[in-house]
Amino acid sequence: MDTSLIFKIAGLCLLIAAAYMVLQRAGREDQAVLLSLTGVVFVLLIIVGKIGELFSEIRSIFGI
Repeated sequence: MDTSLIFKIAGLCLLIAAAYMVLQRAGREDQAVLLSLTGVVFVLLIIVGKIGELFSEIRSIFGI
């Protein structure tokens, strides 16, 4: 597994967490929740893409 993927996800999570705190302190809890939800969806999309690559690699290995 490539470590750059882990660093990308960790960096994105830190950025989202910092923005969440700023928005929450500013009294915009609704926007903070939407931001965190968007971050979760974005990370899931990255992971789903990598799982798709894994399945295509498995198919090519076994000739399915």
